[in-house]
Amino acid sequence: MRTARALLWLMLSVIPLTAAAAGVQVEGVRMWPAPDHTRLVLDLSQPVDHRLFALENPDRVVIDLKDSRFPGSLPALSYEEALIENIRYAHREDNQLRFVLDLNSQVRPKSFVLKPQGEYGHRLVIDLHQPQSKQAAPKVTKSVTDGKPRNLIIAIDAGHGGEDPGALGQLGTREKDVVMAIARKLEAMLKREPGFEPVMIRTGDYYLSLRERVEKARRAQADLFISVHADAFHDRRAHGSSVYVISDSGASSKAARFLAESENSADLIGGVSLDDKEDLLKMVLVDMVQNSTIEDSHRVASEVLGGLKHVNHLHKRQVEMAGFRVLKAPDVPSILVETAFISNPGEERKLRSTAHQTKLARSMFYGVKRYFARHAPAGTVLAERKPQRHRIDRGDTLSGIAARYRVSVSAIKQHNNLSDNMLRVGQVLQIPVI
Repeated sequence: MRTARALLWLMLSVIPLTAAAAGVQVEGVRMWPAPDHTRLVLDLSQPVDHRLFALENPDRVVIDLKDSRFPGSLPALSYEEALIENIRYAHREDNQLRFVLDLNSQVRPKSFVLKPQGEYGHRLVIDLHQPQSKQAAPKVTKSVTDGKPRNLIIAIDAGHGGEDPGALGQLGTREKDVVMAIARKLEAMLKREPGFEPVMIRTGDYYLSLRERVEKARRAQADLFISVHADAFHDRRAHGSSVYVISDSGASSKAARFLAESENSADLIGGVSLDDKEDLLKMVLVDMVQNSTIEDSHRVASEVLGGLKHVNHLHKRQVEMAGFRVLKAPDVPSILVETAFISNPGEERKLRSTAHQTKLARSMFYGVKRYFARHAPAGTVLAERKPQRHRIDRGDTLSGIAARYRVSVSAIKQHNNLSDNMLRVGQVLQIPVI
């Protein structure tokens, strides 16, 4: 009898502890404002049952979490560019936790729970989007109605962002910060160059899915999509720059497969479904367009890779192919540049250098210029620009001509199909516009 009583007492004493342990702990609150939406992330100790609804007058969104506690306090968040004006929370009856988001306008709220992935545990994600009518219409600059030549649209995609930091170096360098710095420098160079108009896909520190990045480039009617990265490999000896184009049939190296898998997993961190299905007709049409686009992607990738070899060691001496989802715009030539391996201690230190970031951006800039000097689409400023001509006089050399017109010797040779440096008096060379 005593044994039975002792067992019963032991069971009763354990029940409150078990119930308490079963409660969900909110371990952190993070917010990422973007131009057209705001993302709020609640870090959780385990999955949670929740309810989400919106209220008006004033506009606010309410999130009720079942059997949950928030033992901490709200961090100092900046609401300056967010759709949220303030966040409040309260513990209610029946162990319910309520968060209230005070808004500065009406929104379309959406929530979903994410499983642990990478460095993150369980998360509840709340996305607040502006109503469609309030979102800025995409800027269309490619259509020409007045007969004037148009600028080339270059979409620059700084990889990762927001709660997705990308790869991390030993010194704590975050890929998302490094590639944004390089992308901004490339943007500035293109802005100063007549005939080009850069469009930044990500303009701040927030998350965009791979599909959203592609769609933003297509809405801008981009002539070229450049995705900038600085990834990691499990072998820290791996080093060098690489340039990739899309491949649906397989990667061209072990590193290419590894990098494609790690980049594509960004959507798992951000919570986007990877199970999109296309009907057969759409797939056929996409493949038809994409086959011709891949050829253009290869050409521009080769030019960019040729520039990078003067700035950094090349991981591979040829353009690589891999299944990066961010390169799958069927009608936009697209390349992905791995500027360096952030997992390599030496290259991480270089990536932290403003001077080295500028060199990397400049090499991409000149690669883009070289490509469009020979492949400018009809109706663009560059297509209308006539190449200069130079008649060879006695004593002329290719290096002297290149210096005079501020182009490279290799560019002149390639543009004129020269196999060597031999010139003859009276010969006429076309000087490429780069």
